[in-house]
Amino acid sequence: MRLWEVPATPLADMHKKYDWGIVLTGVTKGNMEINDRVYFQRGADRVTHTVQLYKSGVIKKILISGGSGRLIDIGKREARELSDAFILMGVNMEDILIEDESRNTYESAVQSRKKLEKITTPENCLLITSGFHMRRARACFAKQSWNMDVFSADFLTHKRTYSFDVLFIPKVDAVIIWHHLIKENVGYLSYKIAGYI
Repeated sequence: MRLWEVPATPLADMHKKYDWGIVLTGVTKGNMEINDRVYFQRGADRVTHTVQLYKSGVIKKILISGGSGRLIDIGKREARELSDAFILMGVNMEDILIEDESRNTYESAVQSRKKLEKITTPENCLLITSGFHMRRARACFAKQSWNMDVFSADFLTHKRTYSFDVLFIPKVDAVIIWHHLIKENVGYLSYKIAGYI
C-alpha cells in the first residue's frame, strides 16, 4: 500500500493558489436512521483537509463531486450532504459548487469537467481524494483531458516502525488495508478495460 498510495504534500510546499478544489465523495454513511445530520465514515480527511486548504487560501472555491453510488438511486446525494458539512465548517455557500449526478469516479471526472470547463482550466484546479484512490481518480480526469495537480488525504499507511508490537502482533487493520489495495487495483484494471482511463 505504501507503494500504491500517492504521497501527502506538505502544506508548506503548497506555493501555488488554485481557483477550485475538486473533492470526491465517498466518505459518509447515507443510510443512518436519523437523517438530520451528516455521518462520516473513513475518509473524513477529504473534507477536513479541503476546509484547511480553503481557509489557508490555497483554494478559492470547492466543487464537491459525487451523487449516489447505488445502481438504482434511492439514496441521498452525498455531495449535498458534504455541502452542509462544509458550510457548518465555515465555507461560504457561494464558494461551493455541487455535482451530484455521478455514481462512480469515472462519472465524477466527466461531470466535473462539464461543470468547470466554461469557467476555469485544469491548471487552476486541485484534485482532492484519498491517497489510495488518487491513482484511479487522477487517471479518470486525465482521460477527460482534465490534468491537474493532486492533494492526497485519508492515508491507510503510516511511517514504518520496527517495535515488537508492530512486527509480531497481528492487527485487523492489515486485512482492511489489503481489502482497499485489492479493490483499487481491480478497479484500476476494470476502468482500463472499460476505457475509462
